[in-house]
Amino acid sequence: MLISIEEARNNSADSRLACTLAAVAGALNTAAFEAVGFFSANMTGNVSSLSDHLAKASFGPGMFFLSIVGIFIAGAAFSTTLINAGRRKNIRSIYALNILIEGAALVLLGIVETWSTLVSPGVVLILSLSFLMGLQNAVVTRISNARVRTTHVSGTSTDIGIELAMLFDVVRRKESPKDAPLYLERLRLHFFTLMAFLVGGVGGIWLFRLIGYRFLILIGCLLIYLALNATLRKHPT
Repeated sequence: MLISIEEARNNSADSRLACTLAAVAGALNTAAFEAVGFFSANMTGNVSSLSDHLAKASFGPGMFFLSIVGIFIAGAAFSTTLINAGRRKNIRSIYALNILIEGAALVLLGIVETWSTLVSPGVVLILSLSFLMGLQNAVVTRISNARVRTTHVSGTSTDIGIELAMLFDVVRRKESPKDAPLYLERLRLHFFTLMAFLVGGVGGIWLFRLIGYRFLILIGCLLIYLALNATLRKHPT
């Protein structure tokens, strides 16, 4: 799921990618909110909060939300730069390498948050996760040709509504029935992405309450395993 691209990409690979990384994003996003009261990947909410603070001339808190948005963008830019370089050199595992970086960074963040005394632990957590969520979202967007998003569900929810409407028009004979399998395939993909994010969010809160910041290490190790497995497995040329 982290190797196949372009014409070799199929719905099964996209579904596995979506469910796995959406669950990871849901876990990280909700656990971070549970820990410090901020979302690391909800850029819509963060920009709205930025607007609110700017309107009230609360520039200190406003700069914090601006930093969250900016570092999310930086994560996406870093990932894209790495992907572009890898694709120019025909490195098929470049997407997996990005996820490997995310996993290693989560392990490091978990170690720092668990065993170090930070001056502003909440700030470090949110900004670090925002960077990693930007990185992950860029990976998923590029490898799936924008068919999949995993770090937020606004677009996914919109896509579910679109596919339901298209299927409704097929039933009413306003759209060609031959396109119904495509609409159903897309609907399944987006629905399972949404559900994976939801389940991951529940699991993230449970894990955080059970083992604290060590849950970052656990998720990081999972991503490292997935990335290494994709990289070392033999793939058809």
